[in-house]
Amino acid sequence: MKVTSNTSVKETIKLLQITDTHLFEAEDGSLLSVCTNESFKAVVEAVKQDGFEFEAILATGDISQDHTDASYQRFAEGIQPLQQPCYWLPGNHDYKPSMGTVLPSEQIVQVEHELLGEHWQMILLDSQVEGVPHGRLSQQQLDLLEAKLSQYPERHTLVLLHHHSLLVGSAWLDQHTLKDADQFWQVVERHDNVRAIICGHVHQDMHKTHRGAAVIATPSTCVQFKPNSDDFALDTCSPGWRELELNADGSFDTRVKRLEEGLFTPNFDSNGY
Repeated sequence: MKVTSNTSVKETIKLLQITDTHLFEAEDGSLLSVCTNESFKAVVEAVKQDGFEFEAILATGDISQDHTDASYQRFAEGIQPLQQPCYWLPGNHDYKPSMGTVLPSEQIVQVEHELLGEHWQMILLDSQVEGVPHGRLSQQQLDLLEAKLSQYPERHTLVLLHHHSLLVGSAWLDQHTLKDADQFWQVVERHDNVRAIICGHVHQDMHKTHRGAAVIATPSTCVQFKPNSDDFALDTCSPGWRELELNADGSFDTRVKRLEEGLFTPNFDSNGY
């Protein structure tokens, strides 16, 4: 499935990132007192109302909270109103056997690499380490990254993975980062075509520059983690999503959108999940 851009002077590719839905088998399943199915549906409806015309959806992990087939079916049904193709990769909470059997459809696809229009490519990496919250990239994943950056040196590159490759500044979250980030960055530094590295996992908005590439994290569609907090803490921000516009010259525009303030308030007395 090749994503092609709308005809325009800049040949811009528009993408929507939705991440960390944490869905359950039960329709009323909640995470830290937030019903994740309801917050997910509210985000989908808000995206529809917003009018952003995107070519594809990026689902960057933690689709499920309880590993059930039904939770992935809930995601597949919930994303249908957005109509465009949805690319997914696993997070630490996901169960890949169920993802691989329940999710694939005409709309939802799993790929390691995708050409975006005439000027960009997207590389989707699997950073899951089964049974633990932190991430790693296998040698196969590092080789994939190296191979695609080498194969298409003229294409601006968007790299997607679940775990954050750059510390966010919260001690409790940074325990669960990409543990082999040095090896990842060594591959990136050998090439000059990586424009942005986008993740989920940290349930907050982050946009930094590191070694010539933008490093971006995106709010969850359910609970939000408070930035720069060494201990577990929840934020008052509402659930959100990210819009991306990739330009032909390698520049890009991005913005976080959120639901109306005060919606889906979590239990702030929680000390973990």
